[in-house]
Amino acid sequence: MTRTAVLICPGRGTYNKPELGYLHRHHAQRMNLFHSFDAIRTETRQDAVTALDGASRYTVSKYSRGDVASPLIYTASLGDAQALADGIEVVAVTGNSMGWYTALAAGGALSPQGGFRVVNTMGTLMQEQLIGGQLVYPFVGNNWQNDATRKAELLADIAQINATNGCDLALSIDLGGMLVLAGNEAGLAAFEVSQPMVQERFPMRLANHAAFHTSLQAPVAAEGRARLSPDLFGQPEYPLIDGRGKIWWPGATDTRALWDYTLGHQVTETYDFTRAIQAAAHEFAPDLFIVTGPGVTLGGAVAQSLVLANWKGLSDKTAFQAQQEVEPFLIAMGRDDQRALVTG
Repeated sequence: MTRTAVLICPGRGTYNKPELGYLHRHHAQRMNLFHSFDAIRTETRQDAVTALDGASRYTVSKYSRGDVASPLIYTASLGDAQALADGIEVVAVTGNSMGWYTALAAGGALSPQGGFRVVNTMGTLMQEQLIGGQLVYPFVGNNWQNDATRKAELLADIAQINATNGCDLALSIDLGGMLVLAGNEAGLAAFEVSQPMVQERFPMRLANHAAFHTSLQAPVAAEGRARLSPDLFGQPEYPLIDGRGKIWWPGATDTRALWDYTLGHQVTETYDFTRAIQAAAHEFAPDLFIVTGPGVTLGGAVAQSLVLANWKGLSDKTAFQAQQEVEPFLIAMGRDDQRALVTG
């Protein structure tokens, strides 16, 4: 039986200590492909991805760096995209933040090597310049019920802080029931003071994360455009859903515009992952939402995005869990128990 699926590629923060060795555990048969990525890293005198993944020890200081995390996540995620069982029919591809670059390759608009060049270049530029930072804060409670009033209050607070002299703060990623904020140190600190701690851990700073998806990244976008040619981009093989919820259709994509979005708006403007997932649900109504590895953290944001849209009557976390128990429709390939449901 064929099952339709939207494929979702994760972004930064998903290759952590438990993921060390992911490529070797799950993708030994893809090492020839991965060695082509190693060759690209050799050009820039950077550690090979296979060597990074095969290391005996994980340290946050090293593995959270953009020039290390991004290529590892891309390689693991693309490997998972290629590992789906024959009975899975991919109907669209999307991703979160850096996962957009992986989606471009998984969706056929970039070759595997072209996608690696994009992700390695942008991850390295982000790390070299490391402009600003990010933090995460929820606007929903433990049961994920929509709280539009609370979200509006938080957005108003962000705007007020951003208008304060010396402070830069903006919505970086609309991530299900979470807001990922980005800005300079003064802006982030002002938000941390203005809002109460919730769920015993938020607001939570993200280590080695720059102010992604804000105007502060304009220099990174400009350098990326200088280094990465529009010729890398071709027609996608599958519909691609970007960080605005816009769909890029096979055979009807302006590849220059796709390059322009990827190294322009996608870098310097808010990434609306919630809208991307809701567009995927409403436009393609898939049997499955498959989140590639590494990591398992993006599944919650996908589920929350569907709950916020009340998709198929999913009104809260309890309703999602009940449906997931009867017939799992959200599959995280980073979980061994779920991975087996969609791989050959």
